[in-house]
Amino acid sequence: AGEVVMINGVDSPGDDPAGVIDCEPVGPGPEDGVATEVARKPPQRSNTWNGTSERDENHVDGKPSRQVYRVKFAETPPSVAPSNLGIFESDVNPAETSDSEVQSPHPFNLGSRLTAADFEARHKARALRHDTSISDQLETSLGTVAPLLREMFMDFAHFLSKTLIGSHGQELLIEGLVAMKSSNSVVELVMMLCSQEWQNSIQKYAGLAFIELINEGRLLAHSTREHLLRVANEAEFILNRQRADDVQKHSDFESHCAMTAAERREEENLCDHLITAARRRDHHTAASALQRIYALLTNKHGAWGDPKQKHVEYWKLDYWEDNLRRRRRMVRNPHGSSHPEATLKSAIEYGSSEETLMQARQTIHAQLAAKSKAHEMPQEDDVSLSSFYDDKDLEPDIGAVPKLLPPTSPVTFSTPCQLIAPSALVPGTLSITTSEMFFEVDEEDQLFKKIDPKLLLYCDILHSKWGFSEIKAVFSRRYLLQSTALEIFLANRTAVMFNFSDQTTIKKVINALPRVGVGTKYGIAQSRRVSLASPRQMFKLSNMTQRWQRREISNFQYLIFLNTVAGRSYNDLNQYPVFPWVISNYDSAELDLSLPSNYRDLSKPIGALNPSRATFFQERLESWDDDTIPPFHYGTHYSTAGFTLAWLVRLEPFTTMFLNLQGGKFDHADRTFASVPQAWRNSQRDTSDVKELIPEFYYLPEMFVNSNIYRFGKQESGGMVDDVTLPPWARSPEDFVRINRMALESEFVSCQLHHWVDLIFGYKQRGPEAVRATNVFYYLTYEGSVNLDTITDPVMREAVEAQIRSFGQTPSQLLTEPHPPRSSAMHLSPMMFKSVNLDEPVTAMKFPSNSAVTHVSCNTHPSVPYPAVITVACNQLFTVNKWNNHAALGVSSSPVYAMDMPKQPIIEMDQLISSGAGLSRRLLSNSLDLSVKLQSGSFVISSDNKYIMACGYWDKSFRVFSIDSGKLVQTVFGHYDVITCINQSESKIGADCYVVTGSRDATLLVWFWNARLHCIVGENNIQGEVPVPRAILTGHDTEVMCVSVCAELGLVVSGSKDGPLLVHLINGDLIRTLAVPNAKSPRLIALNPPSGYIVCVHDRGVLSLVSLNGKHTSQTQINDNIQALVTNFDGQYFVIGGENSTVEVWRSHDLKHLHTYPACDSVVKALCLTHDNRFIVAGLAAGAISVFPVNFNRWHPEYQDRYSS
Repeated sequence: AGEVVMINGVDSPGDDPAGVIDCEPVGPGPEDGVATEVARKPPQRSNTWNGTSERDENHVDGKPSRQVYRVKFAETPPSVAPSNLGIFESDVNPAETSDSEVQSPHPFNLGSRLTAADFEARHKARALRHDTSISDQLETSLGTVAPLLREMFMDFAHFLSKTLIGSHGQELLIEGLVAMKSSNSVVELVMMLCSQEWQNSIQKYAGLAFIELINEGRLLAHSTREHLLRVANEAEFILNRQRADDVQKHSDFESHCAMTAAERREEENLCDHLITAARRRDHHTAASALQRIYALLTNKHGAWGDPKQKHVEYWKLDYWEDNLRRRRRMVRNPHGSSHPEATLKSAIEYGSSEETLMQARQTIHAQLAAKSKAHEMPQEDDVSLSSFYDDKDLEPDIGAVPKLLPPTSPVTFSTPCQLIAPSALVPGTLSITTSEMFFEVDEEDQLFKKIDPKLLLYCDILHSKWGFSEIKAVFSRRYLLQSTALEIFLANRTAVMFNFSDQTTIKKVINALPRVGVGTKYGIAQSRRVSLASPRQMFKLSNMTQRWQRREISNFQYLIFLNTVAGRSYNDLNQYPVFPWVISNYDSAELDLSLPSNYRDLSKPIGALNPSRATFFQERLESWDDDTIPPFHYGTHYSTAGFTLAWLVRLEPFTTMFLNLQGGKFDHADRTFASVPQAWRNSQRDTSDVKELIPEFYYLPEMFVNSNIYRFGKQESGGMVDDVTLPPWARSPEDFVRINRMALESEFVSCQLHHWVDLIFGYKQRGPEAVRATNVFYYLTYEGSVNLDTITDPVMREAVEAQIRSFGQTPSQLLTEPHPPRSSAMHLSPMMFKSVNLDEPVTAMKFPSNSAVTHVSCNTHPSVPYPAVITVACNQLFTVNKWNNHAALGVSSSPVYAMDMPKQPIIEMDQLISSGAGLSRRLLSNSLDLSVKLQSGSFVISSDNKYIMACGYWDKSFRVFSIDSGKLVQTVFGHYDVITCINQSESKIGADCYVVTGSRDATLLVWFWNARLHCIVGENNIQGEVPVPRAILTGHDTEVMCVSVCAELGLVVSGSKDGPLLVHLINGDLIRTLAVPNAKSPRLIALNPPSGYIVCVHDRGVLSLVSLNGKHTSQTQINDNIQALVTNFDGQYFVIGGENSTVEVWRSHDLKHLHTYPACDSVVKALCLTHDNRFIVAGLAAGAISVFPVNFNRWHPEYQDRYSS
């Protein structure tokens, strides 16, 4: 039982060891003497033995012992038969074995069944190798396994040493490790492992550990399998996700490529569009330049003109606005005509006489002949205007892209829009770069193709661009009651209006434009948020109501402000500004504005002024029973596009618009606006006429004159419709406008105007208050009554839009509470009617040089860094005399002379002059041309009292000097002869302005003064560049004697020796020649922007008054050689002085003399008014100045009775 059977290893057919020794416990317990069955482990190769384990239980003393594993081998292939199966030779008797099988009787039988052939083969193999030693066989078979066993024993020594315990408790592994370290013999390793102690220890201790190891291996295998499955699932999920990501990325890539391609195509289309727009814009500019050059050459003062030939001139109202948003400037109309085709069509439709038809036909033929003659130009070298719009020339030129689209100004935003012009609604594209804004019309749009080409002639911004520096204000606007429009006010005093698809686009446009807000006029901070504010919010943010209450602004200014913030615009005839009727008496020969009965009741709407008519409208509202349409008083409106065009039908471009609205013909003569008294009577009696007025009634007399000779037809009463019939108390259109404006600014209207504001813009506009005030209009006239975006039916939408256009639009509601009244003049200025002694000057100042004072400038406003009265004498010595505003407020009526001045005189002499120590700092360079006679128009003082500009130098220049140091700052050349006069436009303190110089070369040059750089600049407004004139004005034949420039009106008026007055636009266009009868050689000119009057002084004491648009209104002659002329702030009065040594005050509109001050001690050479128009400063030939008090209100028609004599 204790023997160890040594089994010789058998080599495989390939002479390699067939397997490794494998020892397994198969007996009961170690106490019974466990035998060890040693068998060969089959080699791990294909077609080897397949081993299966069979689990059995051995019983010791009838009790189950521990599990025994028997290894059964399947039938062994013949070629791999083992030579020894671990049995003794004596145990097997060959005679007792059958052919079918041989089974070992050994108690430790392996359970293998061997055939006779197998046994015989093994026996023969063992006989062949019996001479081989066992040691060699062990070395051969276990040589590769022994190192692994040693390594395993060494690596797991700390565990095996506690498990492999001998029968006496000794550690077997420690002794074995010593033996293994001392020898590498395989035999010794096998002998150690097969020893009784090792076998017993393995049998006793390692069995359970092996079983546990097997079980742990199974558990580990299961957990490993689960882990592998989980990892595989995760890997599959990750791979699927990656595949999905790849698919998504591929899809995104494809969509990105498509999007990039679409953006590229859109960008290329936009580029082509902008190139085409730039080319069209250039062609339009070239056509305009050609037209200007042709007009310049062919007018009667041009090189090709004939002064004796009379041309029929047509005029149109320019879009230029002054500071009060008045459009007063009339310019030549190259597209003008008397519209004979409309006259003929009207005559045919309304059944006019044969004579009228014949006259209309003759007019058409005459006009066609005149046009054909006017367009006769050289055929070979000249190019017609139509060629500038040849489609072939408008093809995009890729090579021109860098020039037209500089890379520094990419398009940041572009959107389709509609240009809202008075004449048409034009579709196009608005593009915005980092520094410019472009609009280009879409000529392929069907809406554009439907527009009458005659209307497009008056829309000159179809191909336009504007720099960001030109944008001054941006207002949100409504179009067809939808808040989808913007109006942009520009530096050239015009405005453009665009309609967009929605409010989101409006926000994008405003964010792309510069942050200018709504400008600086209304006291609102400049921000983009303000441009998006509602009219009511904008009204609350502004300070204009408070200024109006304090009488800092006029009633006209306040009404214009209300119209502007409420969304009324000159660009949309459906939302044209609305003004009230204020006069109710249009029948008297004289109009007394002090009588309340001559004024309209402003607390009632125009439709409720007549009690009987008001009752009719109230009954209509009360009896209304339509469930779909809300009740209303008036089925018409006080302001519509048709009404506006009817008022302005005598002015282009409104005439063309009116004809387009009427189907190409004039309206019936009885329906044409022909009489102001009749229009007032209709507004009181006719239930379909509740029209209010438009602003032009208060500033534009040309609207009442048929200057373009239109034939409106004959009324049923027999009268021809021509100029508008005015009230008897108005002697002329200018007189009517002046009186109407006086009534608007009267004290009665000032105290009642807030009631009318409540009706039109305030809390009586809608709701219960509107019902009580008889002020309810058709519901489609109110903001928010309809949302066009919700109407999907195009036919229905077009019908609603047509109704909105025809019924008019009510302004946005600005107030929901009563408007505050205006403060009275007496309450604000209790001393305004205080008597002022006009018999003596306030003060006089004599300069030591005794040289005649030829120029006086009074920049005395407290905001000026150094308020002063600056004088320039004939010896070119200038003085800077301090002006004390505090002393001027309390000046007494007694004269105060320089020798007896109080402690705080209103004017103090220049200390450098009085002390005589700094004369070098007050002397201009003495290089004047000796033939030039210095006058008041030879010098200009900047508005901040820092620089003097002087002309008359022999080198044909004008020069700029520093007032502080007297040093020469700049010398400007441009003329071909000596400069004879210089003038600057009005400007704010320290602001830019225009400077115009006239010369003996019969031209005028327009320069630009940059207040920031303190110099005359060129085209780029850059420091150090050569000054270049902005325009050259021609037309004079002799030297220019005098000039006056007005930036607010954009006009330059000049006079030449023995020549007429010429009126130029500031860009150089000659628009009018003002020939005053029996007067030549204009010597002094004063152009006043508020009044529009041009006061001119001619030789031999002739005074003439000319309107802004060239109408000679009055003329007189006085017995004096006038040397100085100045107008007050509103142009209603002017002051003159001359060789009679007197200072006189005159009224402008009728040239009436009002007052003469006491004579001075010498000739009056120069005059100036202080900033508050309370003092007149006169420069005298004796080298002195005199200061006279003045109060122009004492001659005001409404206030003159309140002043004491």
